[in-house]
Amino acid sequence: MRRFDCLKALSGEAKDALVVSSAGATTLEWNALRPGDGNFRVRTLGLCSSIALGMALGLPQRKVIALDGDGSLLMNLCSLPTIARMNPTNLIHIVFDNQVYEASGCGETATAHGADLVAMARAAGIQHTLWAHSVESFAEAVSRALAERQLTFIGAKVETGRIEVSPYPMDEIENKYRFIRYIEKTEKIEILKTNLPTSYL
Repeated sequence: MRRFDCLKALSGEAKDALVVSSAGATTLEWNALRPGDGNFRVRTLGLCSSIALGMALGLPQRKVIALDGDGSLLMNLCSLPTIARMNPTNLIHIVFDNQVYEASGCGETATAHGADLVAMARAAGIQHTLWAHSVESFAEAVSRALAERQLTFIGAKVETGRIEVSPYPMDEIENKYRFIRYIEKTEKIEILKTNLPTSYL
């Protein structure tokens, strides 16, 4: 199955969930399907899971979806037991496994040689884990995870290759500030506070 088709199914269900996406084509495809300031693009490979965890812990009343890749998660496997230990019931961790480092020449990842990321997540202590073997089963798993309050890890084996979509419309600095302001507005909280210089007049 194609990652884009899975993302399309997710875009119809995500509503106001905050979405953290890993570096690479996943971010571009997701933005083409659901553009908006509630999307946060992670530029450093490996940090998607950790950033999504922090976000879920900081905003426990809000659904947070991590759109991860096999290459990314393999660079930060230590995030799995930490996620399991903290057990944020509002976090949905999705891993699209195409068995290659797609953005850097398609060299094979460890999953091409038998590494099972869903089994690793389960062994780390995440109870609700599954492989989605079709777009339909993926959509069903996502719908169920969004309706429930439980930490969920969903793996999806997808084809190598990306859909041609528009470039990301902003750099990481603008994305960061727009994302923060979006959270401030929708959650009615203050995150960034600018102290004006003291007047000497």
